[in-house]
Amino acid sequence: MATTQPPQVAAAASAIDDLLPSAVPTLKVMRLQAPQLGQAPSTLLSSEGTLSSNLMLPDSFGVIHVGETFAAYLGVLNAAADVSVRGLTVSAQLQTPSRRIVLPSRLDGTPADIEPSGGVDAIVARTLEEVGPHILRVEVGYVSNGQKSLRKFYRFNVTNPLSITESVVRGGDAKCLVTIRVQNTMEKPTKGAVTISDVRFQPSTGMASEQIALSEEGQGSVSALDLYDSCGRLQPGESYQYLFSVRAESEAAKLRGISYGDDLGQAVLTYHKAMGETGVIKSSLVVCPPTALGDEREDSAVTNFVVHGSGLSVDVAAAAAHRSLVGRGGSGDQQSLDERLPVTVEPISPPSTMTMGSPETVSLLVVNHSSQPMNIQLQMRMNEQSGVVTCGQSYLSVGEVGASGGSTTVDIRLIALVRGLFKIQGAYCVDLSTGTELKQPPLFQVFVQGNDSGVEEEKQ
Repeated sequence: MATTQPPQVAAAASAIDDLLPSAVPTLKVMRLQAPQLGQAPSTLLSSEGTLSSNLMLPDSFGVIHVGETFAAYLGVLNAAADVSVRGLTVSAQLQTPSRRIVLPSRLDGTPADIEPSGGVDAIVARTLEEVGPHILRVEVGYVSNGQKSLRKFYRFNVTNPLSITESVVRGGDAKCLVTIRVQNTMEKPTKGAVTISDVRFQPSTGMASEQIALSEEGQGSVSALDLYDSCGRLQPGESYQYLFSVRAESEAAKLRGISYGDDLGQAVLTYHKAMGETGVIKSSLVVCPPTALGDEREDSAVTNFVVHGSGLSVDVAAAAAHRSLVGRGGSGDQQSLDERLPVTVEPISPPSTMTMGSPETVSLLVVNHSSQPMNIQLQMRMNEQSGVVTCGQSYLSVGEVGASGGSTTVDIRLIALVRGLFKIQGAYCVDLSTGTELKQPPLFQVFVQGNDSGVEEEKQ
């Protein structure tokens, strides 16, 4: 039957144990990494020498990049021949520019003793996520006439091997095109070529993404040069671009659309260095840009903005919803988008091409974003149209459109008079109750082709 010692006896035993001699442990720390290929000095007029078959061990902690897994070997030795190290504890922490992270190892737990000429070891690892100075902090504790400890600090710098820039183009109410440009920013003296093995775009909740690539159907055999270009190999200073389509996927996201400031997601890249070291790096969070709506007053400069594919209606609806919750913010001289365009007119699947002399019917969606219903008349004013003009009735009574997102559709007929690329413009929404005129931006662009059949008939 087990018996427990009285507290006084246990305290006395512990005090005697603390007075017993203990050897001083020796701490060894080494980073675990792949070696580098040796490179002989170049005797030719070139910027790079020839790689040899030799391997070189890196100096100190070597070159460390974001996305790599930092791994270190911790060894604690007892160099004494006849005295043990008593009550050994080992802890490791990684100090980053923003926080301190505890690195777990198999040495965690209750204190242990090291026999003479013995030792213990462990491996700690952590994926590096930040750029800047890092410190590996290792503390060893032992018991010798009381609790004692020794600490060692190992400083190293983490750099970014790749520069990732993003650009976003609106593709409609619920779609954006995201371009990811990746550039190798490492220096040639470090032999910093990398291979991009995987690039994907992690969409935000409710979104879906798809990479857009050139079709390889019908190209036959692939040349060695094309195969090398497609493998993702980047020398220092070289760059590559990837294109993704991000769209609303869930029912709620489709209903709301993608508006200015919405989170689209972030790009995730997997790269490999010369000796197979693997790293994973992420871009910053990509957000939907604002609508590129210019000042459409009569005295303003001509802009390239058109409503179709711009997401203007979604941005105006989002601005109206935000203002209804928080009220008008900022200075009184600044208007929110819904105050500037309380009514929007958006074409529904407009044609991209038209034939000269052939009328086309285009459906328009009229949305009232204001807090009051409006009795709207749509006016297509001929004096502001060129190349493609309204055919038939140009002033159409839409009727009363409900407040806060009320909408209706109306059809207009257009006819092309001249070949070329033209904007469909000159649309005004007039509130018949107040006489307020709301000028609309250009609705869409269309390319006008000639009527070749008519020309052939004239020749005959």
